[in-house]
Amino acid sequence: MAIQRFSRNSKGNNGVVDPLQLFGNLSQTSYYQVDFSSLTTFSTTEKDLTLLEFLENRGIDKDFISRSSGLLCSEASLPATSLATGEVKDNFMGISQEFAHTRLYTDFDFTFYIDSDYKNLKFFESWIEYISGGSMDGLPVPTQSNYYRRMRYPDSYKCQTITITKFEKNLNSGNILKYSFINAFPKTISAVPVSYGNSDILRVNVSFNYDRYVVNATSGFTKPVNQDEFKDPVQQSAELQQKLNDREQSLKVPVQPTQPTQTQPTQPTQPTQTQPTKSTKSTKSTKPTEPALPQHTITKTRTWNERILDMFSNAIDTYSGKNLLGRKNLW
Repeated sequence: MAIQRFSRNSKGNNGVVDPLQLFGNLSQTSYYQVDFSSLTTFSTTEKDLTLLEFLENRGIDKDFISRSSGLLCSEASLPATSLATGEVKDNFMGISQEFAHTRLYTDFDFTFYIDSDYKNLKFFESWIEYISGGSMDGLPVPTQSNYYRRMRYPDSYKCQTITITKFEKNLNSGNILKYSFINAFPKTISAVPVSYGNSDILRVNVSFNYDRYVVNATSGFTKPVNQDEFKDPVQQSAELQQKLNDREQSLKVPVQPTQPTQTQPTQPTQPTQTQPTKSTKSTKSTKPTEPALPQHTITKTRTWNERILDMFSNAIDTYSGKNLLGRKNLW
């Protein structure tokens, strides 16, 4: 029985779907690759070993880390992510809203085959030992009773990138999905059970923590030359931007153009002749004049004097009976 094509709309052939092409082109889980980028070469002090030097002293070379360790990964999981939100209930009556404020990343797990030389297991055990073994350069050794742990700086033990590349059988199609985990390091090594009975391949499960991941990154991991040049982009909402624009428009006052004033030409003035003054032989002595008070001070003093004189004159007339006689005359 042949598979028939079906159409999702009846307007033409634009909506024709071929089930064989659709369901026969699904992605499969067994085509992927895990890669570890170059490990950090940063050390806390000059005498301290870097992570790569520490691993080489434990018998784990660069070729095994960059080539073989990723191929021994039997199971991997594409990362999960979520957004932490905050609830707001006061914007609209009876309606609650949520707004994202933080992006959360969960740890990803890898399952690795363990080779007969145990290099893969030694690789992760030595990596965690380097993170928590900052005191190994001193006198105490792990077998002594006074041994202690000192954690190293993150820049010295974090891997720049760990990548998971998902592809299909036909590599020429160019459909590749690549996840790059930035600043990853092993967080947990699960227990590896061994038992008598039917033998099976030994596996170890490792959980990694990371800062963030990037999908299909166009460039490799880089660090800025100057950390102080980082600028946080300021984003404004459309409502706030509209309010700012309205405010700027309201503050702008239209300026009326001023008409130029016409000035009349001035006539030239004739020079005036001054007669010489006769010099006097003797000058009369003049007394120094006192500085004149301001006009408003004199006026204020006179008005107060007049008021006081009027008060005294009214009091004298009242006691002398002139006002009473005046009233009788008026009657």
